[in-house]
Amino acid sequence: MSGLGQFTMLLVINLLASVVALADVGRPNLVIIVVDDMRWNEYGAAGHSYAKTPNIDRLAENGITFNAAYAVSPLCSPNRASILTGQYISRHGIVDNISRDLASHQLQLFPQALQQAGYTTAHVGKWHMGNDPTQRPGYDYWVSFPGQGRSINPELYENGKLTSVSGYMTDILTDRASSFIRAQKNKAKPFFLYMAHKAIHPDAKQNPDASIDRNYGVKYVPAPRHQGLYKDATYTRQENVIPYQQLHNKPVLKAALTAKHADAMKPWRAFLDLSAAEKTIRERAEMLQSVDESVGRVLNELELNGMLQNTAVLLTSDNGYFYGEHGLSVERRMPYEESVRIPLLLSFAKLTKPASSNNHFVLSVDIASTMLALANAEVGEHLQGESLLPLIDPAVKTPSNWRQSFLMEYVSYEKPMAWLVNTSYKSIRSGSYKYIHWISHPDKGELYNLKLDPFEKNNLIASPEHQIIVKELKAELRHLVADAIGL
Repeated sequence: MSGLGQFTMLLVINLLASVVALADVGRPNLVIIVVDDMRWNEYGAAGHSYAKTPNIDRLAENGITFNAAYAVSPLCSPNRASILTGQYISRHGIVDNISRDLASHQLQLFPQALQQAGYTTAHVGKWHMGNDPTQRPGYDYWVSFPGQGRSINPELYENGKLTSVSGYMTDILTDRASSFIRAQKNKAKPFFLYMAHKAIHPDAKQNPDASIDRNYGVKYVPAPRHQGLYKDATYTRQENVIPYQQLHNKPVLKAALTAKHADAMKPWRAFLDLSAAEKTIRERAEMLQSVDESVGRVLNELELNGMLQNTAVLLTSDNGYFYGEHGLSVERRMPYEESVRIPLLLSFAKLTKPASSNNHFVLSVDIASTMLALANAEVGEHLQGESLLPLIDPAVKTPSNWRQSFLMEYVSYEKPMAWLVNTSYKSIRSGSYKYIHWISHPDKGELYNLKLDPFEKNNLIASPEHQIIVKELKAELRHLVADAIGL
């Protein structure tokens, strides 16, 4: 049995395991914190060169770190929809960052199931799947903002209206989240809070060339109190940080980056940060400081109100980010580890073992099933992910048939990333191997053995001794793609 279909028995095991694991914890409060564009190793406990993140580290110290967590599509809107629906992009239909107002109102979100199970639910922060101000289904309280938002004095969607608010976005969102938590004190119903930060995504920077989309560019905006915090720091780069001209065994990516550096892109040069400058990485780390403070405020609010012991807190990201690896900078989308790997931490005093970790493949589509299992709510058949509870509870033995392979996918679009046209892909990770199928370039695939080549420098696609593996991975990829769309 292949692909997602192999999990029929696993689903039964997961459900039984969930009952055992939750026998003594009741229905906990649930908090999900989504940091925008955060690499899997972009915090202190994960090994960042200089960023100090004591509050995010606290989650790792008191809970479990999933070391092999992946986004099923490494891009804001598609993967956010996957987190909230528990579905692959081929199923939920949010395949790019284009605003989809109508579609985003019709998504089958797991907070709807939590509401039906008796939870009070809140969305605070980035939505990015449609830009109308109205509340989305499944939420009792809904605060968001247009598109990517603005860091200083932002506009917010509150009570169905667009309003201007003074201050720094991360602090403003944290104020709303804290107020929601306080309002739940002594309430009979448990609550769910989905907190989606604008940080650490850059603000839009206008292009002076009126012939080009003006609302685009790279401009990281830390909170004023954190600006210059890391002004003398230097980030330790990975060995796969190379000029794009040296991508001899990545022909599709090399062609795309050649187009990015072509004369036609000259008006963008000041906005693209082609080298992932130290200044960019420093400002991202400074921007992350407000997120870390926000995590601390949320944890303290829970503790002050006597809720922390009965609250499961999960922190993740929508996708990773490139710091010059494979010639890429200020970018995600591409199917390499720096982009597709995401942080995933879960802390719940009644269930997680402190400072524990897990190396099994877990996916963004697993978050919905995990939250519903924690809540003892119905895990509908439309969900394509798995509950992570068998990996979390040390008292429950991990199923021997936990996923060994999974699908990642991306759909390219023209504006504003013209250089990425025709880079749509379907990719499979199976064991230590990753195979990348470029949809518009089926004869230019890529194969990597991540156990021997963790930085994906040696493309094995033409290696005679790997042709059987290529054939097997292509067959398994077909099954995964078919399962993702429900065939």
